[in-house]
Amino acid sequence: MKIGSRIRQVLLAQGHTAKWLAEEIPCERTNVYDIFKRDDMNVKLLSRICVVLQHDFFADLSEETFGGKNA
Repeated sequence: MKIGSRIRQVLLAQGHTAKWLAEEIPCERTNVYDIFKRDDMNVKLLSRICVVLQHDFFADLSEETFGGKNA
């Protein structure tokens, strides 16, 4: 899973726009479109996005990596 694609999916499911996310992070709207294309990203940025969207993308990545099996 591309983390950027997952962020876009959650953002749209919540009825928000790239402009809204850019204002919340904060960053330029064009940077949000760049985020949507990313395979990976800085942990601090992902953490901010988790808070703003109230979604645990770290859990999504863990589920994909470990299949729900916690060591």
